[in-house]
Amino acid sequence: MWLRSVFGVDKPVIAVVHLPPLPGSGLYKGVPMDEIVEYAVSEARKLVDAGIDGVIVENFGDMTYAPGRVGPELPACMAVVVREVRRLGVPTGVCLLTDPIAGLAVAKAAGAAFVRATVYTEAVMDVSGIITGCAHELLRFRKLLDATDIRILADVQVKHSRPLAAKPLELSAIDAAYFQADAIIVTGEHTGFETPLEAVQHVREALAHYRLRPHVPVFVGSGVTAETLEACLHVADGVIVGSFLKMDGVTTNPIDEKRLQQFMEAVRRARIEGAT
Repeated sequence: MWLRSVFGVDKPVIAVVHLPPLPGSGLYKGVPMDEIVEYAVSEARKLVDAGIDGVIVENFGDMTYAPGRVGPELPACMAVVVREVRRLGVPTGVCLLTDPIAGLAVAKAAGAAFVRATVYTEAVMDVSGIITGCAHELLRFRKLLDATDIRILADVQVKHSRPLAAKPLELSAIDAAYFQADAIIVTGEHTGFETPLEAVQHVREALAHYRLRPHVPVFVGSGVTAETLEACLHVADGVIVGSFLKMDGVTTNPIDEKRLQQFMEAVRRARIEGAT
């Protein structure tokens, strides 16, 4: 697998830097970009100092999200933020909700290592409306930008959504792998909700039998806690953590350094005990 070449470990633990509302968002309150950058870098530095393997910068505060393409202001703002976070020396990714095409442009401009595509294949009914898959356009755009080194982490049947055409989760994962996703992300029902590990196991088994691409890594993408981390890493190839690290477990709050320390101690224990 490619994970070690990017993250330095076989089973990376990636944390999310949730941005406040950016210019152009309906919730934007006029905060200067310098302050937004300072906040993001401060949050990312806590993670880096604690020993996290990678970070994803996400425009979580931009609720409600446009169903599809965003305006030019959001990728411009995110590129500024991601560039500064990347200077901390940690593998950095981009999640621009709900526009992975713009997210890839941000990643290319800022030197990021990967993008998260929350809707990569299929069409889904999301809280913001109907969103259609972008795999064809994203792969072509990645080639156009000479950015094939930027990895695509693709959600399947992502949280807060339902596929318009019902199908087993395993088939959605195979479709994403067939369309050249570099990794698959499995989530729970909503942000912060636990990801069913039996679903992750079923996806891994299905991909292992898919002969065209049998070695696509699978991430647990929501609801990871210090208590569940080891079990997640036994089943998955990596995890993405966000809400657990925040004050009171609230996604929009700053990182709670006590929670972060507790979580990273769980990471170290899991690695000593061989879960990773």
